This record gives sequence, structure tokens and C-alpha cells, in this order.
Amino acid sequence: MNTFEKLAYGEGYRCVAGVDEAGRGPLAGPVVAAAVIFPPAYQNSEINDSKKLTARKRNELYKVISEEAIAVGVGVAEVAVIDRINILRASLQAMREAVLDLSMVPDFILIDGLYTLAVNTPQKALVRGDALSVSIAAASIIAKVSRDRIMEMYHRQFPQYNFLQNKGYGTAEHRKILQEIGMCKIHRRSFHLKNKDIHQTVLDWS
Repeated sequence: MNTFEKLAYGEGYRCVAGVDEAGRGPLAGPVVAAAVIFPPAYQNSEINDSKKLTARKRNELYKVISEEAIAVGVGVAEVAVIDRINILRASLQAMREAVLDLSMVPDFILIDGLYTLAVNTPQKALVRGDALSVSIAAASIIAKVSRDRIMEMYHRQFPQYNFLQNKGYGTAEHRKILQEIGMCKIHRRSFHLKNKDIHQTVLDWS
């Protein structure tokens, strides 16, 4: 899982960051990204793509990563940004913010996906990078846990949508609620407006 980190260090780089995001697919809530820098040659066989881990394991590893990483950064693109510039661009913006949030400046970046970031740093995009790079996998865990915690806070504000369980994803229950009562202010309207089956009223509850 650290092959690409080793390649970067072998080419003379000294500070390699892995970057990933969580929350591109949900119907509600922000997209959250994270960037993680580990010490050179760092390994941890338990760190993996966050989607392959249980919630309990992600939370355990969140603590491990936070303690063992040299630096961790987080970036968030809120719903208004997603609706204004689209989810792909919002995801890339959040990932860029996560890199800028690091307490030290990386000299090489590994990014999950197809796209590089708008920063003046050498970088490599890796499809399925969260299964290939320990730094990216760690970033996926930090991003996922951070986003889940945000959605748990939103659940207290909007309990009608059961964000505690669905985290904003389009489960059958969530879609049924949308049909019945419409959207709240953290729903991604750009994801819904073409769906005639979802009530279009926006409820501005506080």
C-alpha cells in the first residue's frame, strides 16, 4: 500500500501527501476532503479504502492516523458550492483546501481519481488510489469520518431525514421522506430538480 509513496521518495521527494474525498454521491450535505502526510516508509496494514471498513474501524483508525501522521488537513465544500459549480469541481476544490490546510507543505501529492489539483506542486492522480496508497487510504478515512460527524450534527437539526443513519445518501427511506415533505436547506437541489418524484418544497427549518 505504500508503493507510490516509495516511488516518490525514490525520485527525491521528501514530503508526500495523499488526498481523497467523501460525499460525492449523497443527496444532502457537504463533500469533505482530507490530505494526510505520513513519515517516510510508514506502513499500517489496517489502513484501507474507507468504504471497505466498518464505521467502528474507521473511527479507530481516525484516531491512529491523527496520532501517527506528520500532518492532516481537511477541506469542505458546502451544498451552496456544490449547487453552484457542480459536484466534481466542488470535490476538487475541497481537496485543494485540504492540501492548503496541512501544517506543512508537501512537495509531492497523490490524489484519488482522475484529476489533479490547482496547486503548484508535482502530483499524480491514481484511479482507485485509496486501494493503492496508504496516504490516500488514510485520507479517505479522515474524510469519511469527518463527513459522518458533520451529518450527525445535521441530524440533530433535521431529525425528520434520519441523517444519523443515511448520512445524506439516497436510501429508499430518505427518498420516501423527500417525496413526502420535500428538501431542507442542506439538500443538494442540483441533484433533485430533474426528479419529478421528489417534492420540490424547500423547508428552511432551524
